[in-house]
Amino acid sequence: MSDLDRDDIPSNHSQAESFNELLGKQLARRGFLKASAGASTLAFFGFSLNKSAAFAQTAATSLAAPVPSMSFKAVEASTADKIVVPEGYRYAVINRWGDPLFTDSPKWKGDATDDSAAQTMQIGDNHDGIHYFPINGSSTEGLMVTNHEYINPDYFFPANVRVAGENWNADWVKKSQRAQGVCVKHIRYDGQNWKTVLDSKYNRSINALDTEMVLTGPSAGHDLLKTKADPSGTVVFGTFGNCGNGYTLWDTYLTCEENVTDYFGSLKEGVESNTLMKRYGVATKASDDSYRWETHDKRFDVAEEPNEWMRHGWIVEIDPFDPESKPSKLTALGHFKHENAAMTLAADKRVVVYMGDDQRSEYIYKFVSDGKFDPANKEANRTLLDKGTLYVAQFADGEQAGDLKGKGKWIPLTLDTVGQDGKKLGELFKDQGELLVKTRLAADAVGATPMDRPEWIAVNPHTQEVYVTLTNNSDRGSDKERKGTNGLKHPGIDDANPRAKNPYGQIVRWNESGKDAAAGEFDWDVFVLAGNPEVHKEPGNLMAGTQNVSAKNLFNSPDGLAFDKDGRLWIQTDGNFSDQGNFAGNGNNQMLVAIPETETGKGEIRRFLVGPSGSEVTGITWTPDYKTVFVNIQHPGEYGKHPRAPKVTPQEDPLAFSKWPMGDNDDPEGSGGRPRAATVVIWREDGGVVGA
Repeated sequence: MSDLDRDDIPSNHSQAESFNELLGKQLARRGFLKASAGASTLAFFGFSLNKSAAFAQTAATSLAAPVPSMSFKAVEASTADKIVVPEGYRYAVINRWGDPLFTDSPKWKGDATDDSAAQTMQIGDNHDGIHYFPINGSSTEGLMVTNHEYINPDYFFPANVRVAGENWNADWVKKSQRAQGVCVKHIRYDGQNWKTVLDSKYNRSINALDTEMVLTGPSAGHDLLKTKADPSGTVVFGTFGNCGNGYTLWDTYLTCEENVTDYFGSLKEGVESNTLMKRYGVATKASDDSYRWETHDKRFDVAEEPNEWMRHGWIVEIDPFDPESKPSKLTALGHFKHENAAMTLAADKRVVVYMGDDQRSEYIYKFVSDGKFDPANKEANRTLLDKGTLYVAQFADGEQAGDLKGKGKWIPLTLDTVGQDGKKLGELFKDQGELLVKTRLAADAVGATPMDRPEWIAVNPHTQEVYVTLTNNSDRGSDKERKGTNGLKHPGIDDANPRAKNPYGQIVRWNESGKDAAAGEFDWDVFVLAGNPEVHKEPGNLMAGTQNVSAKNLFNSPDGLAFDKDGRLWIQTDGNFSDQGNFAGNGNNQMLVAIPETETGKGEIRRFLVGPSGSEVTGITWTPDYKTVFVNIQHPGEYGKHPRAPKVTPQEDPLAFSKWPMGDNDDPEGSGGRPRAATVVIWREDGGVVGA
């Protein structure tokens, strides 16, 4: 985690009652709810890693719910610069930043002097969302699709290069652009190791500079999306800020554009910021110090191309099996800082996609398609995400205060919907295309509930419960002004967010009415409050967390989230790894496994993996037999204000804080001269299902 987490910067000026403003009360630490349970009438199909035939086979049936178990011994917290996995498990490092996609790819240089031409033939940086697409159902050969979210300039450029400094030039900008986006890699297990199949027709870099994409859905061709280079408003080059991901029932990949506003700025003085730019946090001066693309690419100068930023911040659909296909930016799914996309089916087989807007005081959304999923018609399915209704969530407290549960409803973001002021949205937006470009403003108008950084969303494959990570909020209840909100304060506490200046985060879940993902109402409760009972020992102190948090499984800032086929919940963290103060005993960022139960604070949680120094653990996917799991390690060596931060800068000694994966027990080639993001593949020594 960097000194300033850009996801933490709020820009919501909504007057709506927030989660934090529903109640103004203190809760007893161990006041838990008993939620209703029951068998799902429709199984969630997103866990299947087989091709669409597998979805078709189970489309009209329920899945018998197995009893999930965990046989592994939990690992201890660690502050070491290495991967830690349970006894009886092994791992290997694959797909590092800079590894080749082709036989003629230039070899990655440890001093970071590779140019942009080299980077387009290499794997990108800072891996995030990930998915394994099997070839013919294989658990030993498939396509690995990986997000590359951003770059760490301290490590990404040579020692003599500073962003926008004396040696800054157009090629450094292009190198940064080509390291971000998505990589498709054909991988195969040869009996000993997983390796990239070099020169496979599937291998490609889908990056921020070179890749032509098409805009689809209601906003395609809208005046707001037209530029000098693209007067049609339908052709976009590049994707970046790619955070979490999703995948479809028809074997395509969904990559989620998140912090795209960080990449835009202006070299000109006196550029005015309009209401929409302020709402989304678009700068009119220099862009973020990590990028400064506007210095050599006019697309990213808001004075030169004022509409370009609105062409990013969408969910992008990629067909990994068709290397000639153009990715599609899906405007029907809304324009905001997308974390991930969790797909399931409604009772009538309409497609439903859950999404979070990852910024403090932002919202949770779901999309419901007009058309129905047809397992026998892949081509027809490809248009399902172009037409449908986008909804935003409104949470309310239940009848009984203090039980960490309540009711909620989904509000359609359509022109006919009446907002809080009694006016239809059609009076605020001239058409649906404009409404979707301005999704945040539409959600404000209808009174959506501001949440605390909604991160990953996952659906239980057997109960249809939907889970979301709310990662943290240091400003909750602080009375500080939200940036760009004209005086609105950060909200106070409530049932779902019961702690002021919450450093730990929590996981909230809900059940749709009738177990139907297309329902208009839901019941919600809190699954777990992260905390530290070893530090906060006072009776009733909510900072201790719920009862399923103990000294053996301390964690903070839950982020990544996924269910496996048996219903185990995998939790990944991107939080404070100082191992001091409130976070004593947490160690480095980690991945845990939970057995969900219907009662808040119940359900065992065990630590499964700990990452190396300075890293985030993110992204998870399995082979179809669930005997192999792939996990991403992002930004190793990012130390910020860590108490063990080296006295030298990364330019002086890039290996001072982390050498990972160089020297790791299963990285025989070594890393070279600086830390590198990479994928870790994990398996059981006895060949069993991972985690079981």
